[in-house]
Amino acid sequence: MLHDGSSAIVVDPGDAQPVFDALAHHKLQLAAILVTHHHADHTGGVAALHAATGAPVHGPARERIPEPFTPYAQGDIAEALGLRFEVIDVPGHTAGHIAYFLSAAEGREPLLFCGDTLFSGGCGRLFEGTPAQMLASLDALAALPGDTRVCCAHEYTLANLRFARAVEPGNADLTHYNARCESLRAQGQPTLPSQLATERLINPFLRSREATVLRAVRAHAELSANAAEADVFAALRQWKNDFR
Repeated sequence: MLHDGSSAIVVDPGDAQPVFDALAHHKLQLAAILVTHHHADHTGGVAALHAATGAPVHGPARERIPEPFTPYAQGDIAEALGLRFEVIDVPGHTAGHIAYFLSAAEGREPLLFCGDTLFSGGCGRLFEGTPAQMLASLDALAALPGDTRVCCAHEYTLANLRFARAVEPGNADLTHYNARCESLRAQGQPTLPSQLATERLINPFLRSREATVLRAVRAHAELSANAAEADVFAALRQWKNDFR
């Protein structure tokens, strides 16, 4: 939820009741609903929230989400609360997944609502898209400003970092970040939002071209030295799928 003290935007409401509770607690009116992709844990509360508040729904043009909604695709601008969100196509987790990017303004760092495309230390499973699509989507997000606050949709950080450390055990930035995240969770605090500059240093899915990650993936998956970038990424993602 993003609010200005009187009105709020909610992103990917999988359940309406926690949103109603938060609106009541903070005495806010719901001004808009942003949806990144069609999965039920991101859309389950949309219909009830829209019916109760009349808040307009913004969502991906190439996916089916609860009607009525305004469809958006690459390069479109979604306006809410007087803010202008740039829409970025990020297929991979789903075929029509989008992200919302809010540029920096005075007193505010850039914000990225990326759904299940980019997580702290990880990325979403490839349910509908290809490895090449997900790699290109992550490249697009990685190109955003380093101080961008990464507002992803799930608190998977510690599990993701266990895998990241298996891939890059010698990554000092990763070791430091893991310790900080473990401390936050021990205190009952979220690890999110993350920061894009940090993700570039610690997230193996943003680092699949780095020599250390390449060596680890090639050894694990027995890939040839001249394997294509998308094949390396696919092997990295499969490694994560099987990781316990």
